[in-house]
Amino acid sequence: MQKPKEEVTASPQIDSIQKLLTIAKTAKELSLEDRIAYVKEAESKAMELSKDSIQLEQLSKISLAYLKLKDSLGFRKSNAELLKLSEKADANKILGYSYWDLATFLEGKGVMDSAFYNYRRALNSFSQLPVDSTSQSLKGRMLYGMARVQDSYKDYLGGEISATAAIKIFDELEDDYRLYNAYNVLGILANGMGDSEKSIASYNKAKEYLTKSNRSDKPELIWKIQNNIASVYLNNKDFVKAKQAYEQLLSTIDIKESLPSIYEKALGSLAYSILNADKDVMLAEKLLNEAFAVNVATGDLYDKARLNYFYAEVLAAKGDTTRAISQAKESYTIAKETYNNDRSLDALRLLTKLDTANANAYAEEYYQLNEAIKVEERTKRDKFARIRMETDDIIEENQILTKEKQIWVGASLLLVLFGTTAMIIVSLYVSNNQLKFKQKQQESNQEIYNLMLSQQGKLEEGKQLEQKRISEELHDGILGEMLGIRLILSGLNEREDQASIEQRAALIEKLRELEEEIRTISHELNHASYEKFHNFIVSLEDMIQGIEKSSGISCSFTYSDKVPWDNLLGDIKINAYRIIQESLKNCVKHAKCQHVSISFQAMDNQLKLVITDDGVGFDINRKKKGIGLRNIISRTKKIKGVLDIDSESGKGTTIKVTIPVKYVELQIPEKTNALNA
Repeated sequence: MQKPKEEVTASPQIDSIQKLLTIAKTAKELSLEDRIAYVKEAESKAMELSKDSIQLEQLSKISLAYLKLKDSLGFRKSNAELLKLSEKADANKILGYSYWDLATFLEGKGVMDSAFYNYRRALNSFSQLPVDSTSQSLKGRMLYGMARVQDSYKDYLGGEISATAAIKIFDELEDDYRLYNAYNVLGILANGMGDSEKSIASYNKAKEYLTKSNRSDKPELIWKIQNNIASVYLNNKDFVKAKQAYEQLLSTIDIKESLPSIYEKALGSLAYSILNADKDVMLAEKLLNEAFAVNVATGDLYDKARLNYFYAEVLAAKGDTTRAISQAKESYTIAKETYNNDRSLDALRLLTKLDTANANAYAEEYYQLNEAIKVEERTKRDKFARIRMETDDIIEENQILTKEKQIWVGASLLLVLFGTTAMIIVSLYVSNNQLKFKQKQQESNQEIYNLMLSQQGKLEEGKQLEQKRISEELHDGILGEMLGIRLILSGLNEREDQASIEQRAALIEKLRELEEEIRTISHELNHASYEKFHNFIVSLEDMIQGIEKSSGISCSFTYSDKVPWDNLLGDIKINAYRIIQESLKNCVKHAKCQHVSISFQAMDNQLKLVITDDGVGFDINRKKKGIGLRNIISRTKKIKGVLDIDSESGKGTTIKVTIPVKYVELQIPEKTNALNA
C-alpha cells in the first residue's frame, strides 16, 4: 500500500537502516531468505534508536517490508511490537498505519472479520489526527477497505454505508482515482442487493472519474468496469443487453493479450447470453470451448466452475443429457473446492432438473447447503455489527478521555496563572456554576420535550422489529422447507411408480404440516389470542397431535396446571414451541421410534422441558451436528436455558431443557412532576 513519506532526521544509523531495506526490496537476484535477513538486520538496528518518533517510523517501514516479502511470521511479530510501542507513545499516525497493515495481511489470508475490525481501528486512529487532506484521505481509504470486506460477506447495507462515506471524503479532496474505486465497489454492492439500476449508475460514475484520472492503466480498468456492467445485465437475466455489452467489450483489440482473465470471463458470459437470447447452441458451444482454452492458460479454477455450469446448460439445450450431467457435476465439485457457494447452488439446481434418478438427493443437498449459507451469512453480518458497535464505544471513550485531559490541563493553567487572585476565581466559579445550572435546566426541559416527541418513533420502531421477527420466522422456518419440497416434487412429477406415489403423498402431508405452522405464526400475531387462558398449551397440543397423526408415532403430553403459561415472555413461548417441534421432527426423520413423551413442568423458578423417545438413538459426541440439533442449541441459548441431551445407540434419546421463568409484567407508568408542570 502506498503511504506518505515521513520526514526523518538524517543520521548514520537511519541511513544504514534505509540501505538495508532498499536491498531487501529491490535486490531480486537474492533469495527470499537473504532479503528477509536484510530486513531483520534493519529491525535490529532500529530497536537501538533512542528517539521514540524516529524509531516508530523506522519500525513501521520494517513491518511493511516484512508484509511485502510475504514473511507472515516476521510481519506478525514486528506488527505486534509496533502496535504496542505506538499505542504507548500515543502516536496515532503510526498506530493507524500498523492497524492498516494488519488489516491488509488478514484480508489477504481470508480472515475477513478480523480484517474489518482492524480497518475500523485504523479509521479510529486516523480520526484522532489534525484534520487536513492527508488525514481525510487516510480515513477515506479505510472506509473503502471496510466496504470491500463487507461485500465479501454480503453485508451489502453496511458496505454501502462505508462506501458512501468514503465517496464523500474523496469528493471533497477531488481524488478522481479513489472516487473511481469507491463508486466501483458501490456498484458491486448494489448488484449484490439486486438493485441493477443503481449498480449500473455507480459503474458509469466510476468510469467517469477514471477517465478524468491520470492512471497509466486506465484502459484495463475501463475494461473491468465494462465487464462489471455486462455482468449486471447477465445477473438480471436481461440476456439481450448482456450480449450487446459483452460483444462491445470483446471487440477491443488488445483485451485478450492485456487482460486474459477478463477476456475469458467475458467470452464465457457472452456464450451463455447468446444461448438464452438467440438459442444459438452451436455458437455458444464454440465460444465456450475457446473460453476453456484461455482458462487453462490463466489457471483460474474459481471461474472454471462457472464455465462448466454454462457448458452443462448448452449440452442440455442440445439434448445431450448425459454429458450435461457430467459437466454440472464437474462444476459442483470445483465450486466446493473453491468455496463458491453461489455456483454450488446453481449446479445442484441444474442437477435436480437433469438427473431425475437422483433428483431427491440433489434437492436435499441443495436445501441443506442453502440453509447453512443463510446461517453463516447471518452470523457474519451480526459479527460485523458487533465490531462496529464495539469500535464506536472505543471511539466514544477516547473522546471522553481527551476532553477530560483538556479540562485538567486548563484547570492547572488557571491555578498557576491566577493563584494570587483567589477572590476573583471564587467569584468566577460561582458565576460559572449559576450558568451551568441554567444550562442544565434548559437541557432538562429540552430532553423532556424530546422524549415526548420520540414516543411515536419508538412505536414505529417496535412495529418494525416485530415485522422483522415475523419475516425471519417465515423465511427461515417455512420458505426453505417449501423450496425443498417443490424441488423434490418437480423431480417426481413425471414418475408414476408406487414409491414415487407414496413419496408424493408424504410430501403433500408435509405441506399440510407447513399450513399448520403458518396458522400457528398467524395466531401469534393476534394479540387477543394471548388473553386466552391456555392458548400456549393449546397451540402445543395442536402441533403435537398434528405430528402424531401424520407420522403414526404415539405422543403423550403432560404439563403443570399451576403455571400461568400465557403470561410467559413471548421469546420463551416461541422458542420452547420450536424446540418441541424440531425435536418431534427429528423423531419422525431419524429416530424410528414408536412413542414420544413430552413433559413441561415447573420447578422452583424454572421450567423443565423433557422430551423422550424410544428410538434408535445417536452418538452425542459426534463432531458434526445436524441443522435440527443446531437449531435446538441456538434456541436454548436465546432464552438463557440449559440443554442436556442423553442418548445411546439403540436406547432412545432424552432431551432436557431447563428455562429460567420470566413473565410479562404490565405496568402503568406514573406521571412525573416535570410532565405535570
